[in-house]
Amino acid sequence: MVKNTPSPPNKIEELSFEKAITELESIVAELESESHSLDESLALYERGQLLAKHCAALLEKAELQVKQLSEENLIPFEAEEQ
Repeated sequence: MVKNTPSPPNKIEELSFEKAITELESIVAELESESHSLDESLALYERGQLLAKHCAALLEKAELQVKQLSEENLIPFEAEEQ
């Protein structure tokens, strides 16, 4: 059986959210296939954990940016006096 030679892994911190999540999905599929040795599986799992943390950090950063932008454009609500 000839295995596909994976391309060298990219530096996680340089990956966009989309590329990181795609790679993470690929790793999950690889781990589910159970066709790897223990060492290979551990390496995949470790990279997957790092990718998951990177994705979470990117989402937190995006959420903070949205909050900051929203606060700048919010008009304070003032109840009408009757």
